[in-house]
Amino acid sequence: MHEHGLSLEAIYQARRRIADEAVRTPLVRSMALSTRFDADIRLKLETCQPTGAFKLRGAANMLAALIEARGREALAAGVVTASTGNHGRAVAYAAARLEVPAVICLSRLVPTNKVAAIEALGAEVRRIGASQDEAFAEVERLVRERGMILIPPFDDPRVVAGQGTIGLELMEDCPDLDRVIVGLSGGGLLGGIGAAVKAIRPACRVTGVSLTRGAAMWESLKAGHPVAVEEVESLADSLGGGIGCDNRCTFALVRKVMDDHVQVSERAIAEAMVELLENEKQLVEGAAAVGLAAMQEHGLDVRGQRVALILSGNAVSLETLDRARVMAGY
Repeated sequence: MHEHGLSLEAIYQARRRIADEAVRTPLVRSMALSTRFDADIRLKLETCQPTGAFKLRGAANMLAALIEARGREALAAGVVTASTGNHGRAVAYAAARLEVPAVICLSRLVPTNKVAAIEALGAEVRRIGASQDEAFAEVERLVRERGMILIPPFDDPRVVAGQGTIGLELMEDCPDLDRVIVGLSGGGLLGGIGAAVKAIRPACRVTGVSLTRGAAMWESLKAGHPVAVEEVESLADSLGGGIGCDNRCTFALVRKVMDDHVQVSERAIAEAMVELLENEKQLVEGAAAVGLAAMQEHGLDVRGQRVALILSGNAVSLETLDRARVMAGY
């Protein structure tokens, strides 16, 4: 194993497994942001994935790894997960490609546009409770009673390795990267990217960005162990949800690979969403805008640095975009 708990070999294996499912996404230089921050600012466009978000990498890797290890018949009863939306869509997509039944359990906080996208892929959607943790109770029942296979949204090494393939691409496209700024919720994205980047270029700084309210990983890191928090509505709904009080993988990994950690306000997220659309022509959800939000709200000093912002997904409704525009004063 790699010193940070996830081997580089596992991430390379993930890349091989998902080659036909997930795409290698562009890393594009933003002239406007580079000029404004006196730095080389790159945008990693995970919005270009077939499902519109990075989550496809982890879901596809875990499904492929299960089939590799146990055969296709292991998935005969189907797969199940709980999600804030993007992971559910990724599981539904990957399962449909394999002709495997899928049930996606979502809380009432998941926006209707994300629910519709999952249903369009042929998965069964169940709306359960007011948090991802409550939705997970239904997942556990289906695993227990119907023998379905859980595809966790983040807390599994195979899922994290899939997300880590982003880190490989960053290092290949910008080998002298100084800093990567990543949205942080359950820790699968940051943990995977951080493990890959630190293994290849230890000097590269990994910055995590959390919400100011309902940020389970922030509170857990502060407490020194996983804790539960109340989930609240946010423009960055993908960053909601708990990390699981029995977290086995991502809590420890995030602690090891993350160099610094900031929280961003709803207004800062709104302003970043609008700016990315106006100036970069990138339509992104709130969780994808938090890197820019952190740079603007906290005045992060990146002068002279090569910096990558992870634009993690594009599942934003017009209603949410309008709310962001109003909040940002447009």
